[in-house]
Amino acid sequence: MSKSIRRVQAAAEAAGLEIEIKRMGESTRTAEEAAAQCGCSVAQIVKSLIFQGEESGKLYLFLVSGSRQLALDKASALVGEALKRADPRHIREVTGFAIGGVSPLGQPDDVLRFGDESLLGYDVVWAAAGAHDAVFSAMPGALFDAASVKRADIA
Repeated sequence: MSKSIRRVQAAAEAAGLEIEIKRMGESTRTAEEAAAQCGCSVAQIVKSLIFQGEESGKLYLFLVSGSRQLALDKASALVGEALKRADPRHIREVTGFAIGGVSPLGQPDDVLRFGDESLLGYDVVWAAAGAHDAVFSAMPGALFDAASVKRADIA
């Protein structure tokens, strides 16, 4: 088991969230690939999107349904600064996760996390677990709580 996957598992355990991390054997990098591998709708896939503050350089994590897009204007208003896509190398340096495996769990404390309220409409959602082919399922409210996610209308 990779260091990133172990970190996701440890974060779930520390938060009291029971998860089973599954290695799918094929890529789950995109919402469509993940939905096919997990046997669920694209809407039940949690996209973990990391943006960077244009002025502060700070990273922000936004959790959005696989069938929706982040509303950058809403996200920027929420964090109080303009946002831009973060460089994948910078994301890896700060979070320890590579693009395609960025998990809501196991994030550094200084990466603020926000989750789109639309995800709360599903009984179960699937999120990345630290590798391009690793996922776990959870009830969305429990995931938001375990990941210290602020609920917001961001999609």
